[in-house]
Amino acid sequence: MPPPTMARIDEARAEQLRAANINPRTGLATDYLNHFNEAVMLLEMVPDMPECAEDFLTWTPLSYAEHFWASNFKARDLAIEAYECADPKVRANFDNLTATMTSILTAVGNAMREAQQDKTRATLAEQATAWVKPLVALAGGVINGSAEGDIEAVMSN
Repeated sequence: MPPPTMARIDEARAEQLRAANINPRTGLATDYLNHFNEAVMLLEMVPDMPECAEDFLTWTPLSYAEHFWASNFKARDLAIEAYECADPKVRANFDNLTATMTSILTAVGNAMREAQQDKTRATLAEQATAWVKPLVALAGGVINGSAEGDIEAVMSN
């Protein structure tokens, strides 16, 4: 029996990634965005329920690998391996976006800890949400293999 061809190996790998909800073209999984969506969801609640600020303040930044190690994601080892093997340019764009989101969320958390009034926390939450939500969408575009030009435009502003 002849050895499998590279195309068959590549297609088998792509199918394995697809089955694990990892984009085979980029090597990235949208599951990581849940980490940021959780923070955004909590921030969105702060204006109407100021006590949610305390819940947001428990949010902790996690790297891609840290997120998967802490999750119940069935294919976490595969997700981390695929990320590490991803095209360096794609990964750099993605990492730039996630670092920006982490920076915003961390700075807002620090400002909320200092804020004395619920109104101030609500304003911070609204501003952070307005900044982070488009970045989450752009990160989703990177994961799905699109939006490269959009990223450069947003990050240059």
